[in-house]
Amino acid sequence: MADPDTHSRPVEFRGGGFAPKPIRGLGPAVFIVLFILWEIGSRTGVISALVLPAPSEALVALRDLWVSGELWLHLGASLQRLLMGWTIGSVLGIALGLLIGLFSIVRAGVSPLVSAIFPIPKIALLPLFIIWFGIGEESKVALILFGTFFPTVIFTYGGVDNVDRSLIRMGQSFGLSWFSIVRKIILPGALPAILSGMRVSSAIAIILIVAAELIAAEKGIGAYVQIAGSLFATDQLIAGVAILSVLGLTVSWLIGKAERFLLRWRN
Repeated sequence: MADPDTHSRPVEFRGGGFAPKPIRGLGPAVFIVLFILWEIGSRTGVISALVLPAPSEALVALRDLWVSGELWLHLGASLQRLLMGWTIGSVLGIALGLLIGLFSIVRAGVSPLVSAIFPIPKIALLPLFIIWFGIGEESKVALILFGTFFPTVIFTYGGVDNVDRSLIRMGQSFGLSWFSIVRKIILPGALPAILSGMRVSSAIAIILIVAAELIAAEKGIGAYVQIAGSLFATDQLIAGVAILSVLGLTVSWLIGKAERFLLRWRN
């Protein structure tokens, strides 16, 4: 005879498979271990100081940047260019991506052009931008805008295409207007892909701002790295790379926060 208590036991929930679980402290721990191994290798001579200075030397260079105030001059110049180019490129990219995803005539006319231009290395176009916009801020912002625009377009209309069509048909069967379907079904369904595109385009923007500043800038993290490299000041070069890494991590963290806020309906 079956045990009557078995009928009152709670059934284990099995619907949460493949949901990522945050493991606090693991990421920083990996960084700390790598830095310790790097420091030990540099101090014992396993890693040549000329090729790769110790993390402690890069920290000294960062401290000198902080104390002299040059850190904020370089970082402020790069952030201004980055925010302007990435913001404008993302807004225009999302707008065009939605038009391609929603209107067949725009898809037929513009999508092949986007596919043709997207693979072109954008840094190769920097001399052309300098000719068009001059050697000032306009050419750098235009390069970032151009580089972030196309991946945002592709991610956006890809997200629109991947929206569950059964949900759209359900909305039509309930008599929702075209605008209501777009606002309540298509945009929320495409939002995960749009945010993923913004994450990718932010990384591209950081790469492009460094490349632009390497060629034509007096202030900026890229200019600082270029000067350090020309002087073989590897500790300063590593410090500049560390600043770029922290900048990328910060942008990724902010986008992750936006994802958790805007996509909380998925939980």
